[in-house]
Amino acid sequence: MLFLLIALGVVAVFGFMSYNGLVGLRQKTHQAFADIDVQLKQRHDLIPNLVEVVKGYARHERETLDAVIAARNSAVAASGPQAQVAAEGQLSGALRQLFALSENYPDLKANTNYVRLQDQLQHVEDKLAAARRFFNLTVTEYNTARERVPAAFFAPALGFAAASPFDLDDGERLRLDEAPQIKLS
Repeated sequence: MLFLLIALGVVAVFGFMSYNGLVGLRQKTHQAFADIDVQLKQRHDLIPNLVEVVKGYARHERETLDAVIAARNSAVAASGPQAQVAAEGQLSGALRQLFALSENYPDLKANTNYVRLQDQLQHVEDKLAAARRFFNLTVTEYNTARERVPAAFFAPALGFAAASPFDLDDGERLRLDEAPQIKLS
């Protein structure tokens, strides 16, 4: 009888430790995603200024500029990791077209405001990439802990669902690898 009580006590201790570990990792994952949100907000705030500078030089490129603004608005409105991944993929593609557009306008490339905004956006993109890597690392750590014994026995029943990394799906990745199409009127 004493052996059974000790065994139950050991199982309970491991169960509580696993549960508390999963709670901590889940919170770390939520915080890492919040860090991505901060970087995305900075990115979204820079884009209208960049578009306004480009408008002055590329007035007949309205379609590209409208696509960037539409993609930005879609990204701002997206909620949840999967929707944000898709919206951010579209925004990245639109931004690539905007930057490729500047190649046709030497005066724009020489504009101080444009260069400053482009540098700021690149800085935000670098911080965003680091935040995404950290988030994906925490997701992997959380998912691994969730699948280990003894957590694997109770995690799904207690609401510890698998987390998804912040990564582009194959369709989005292929679309972003395509060369941008620029139409000159």
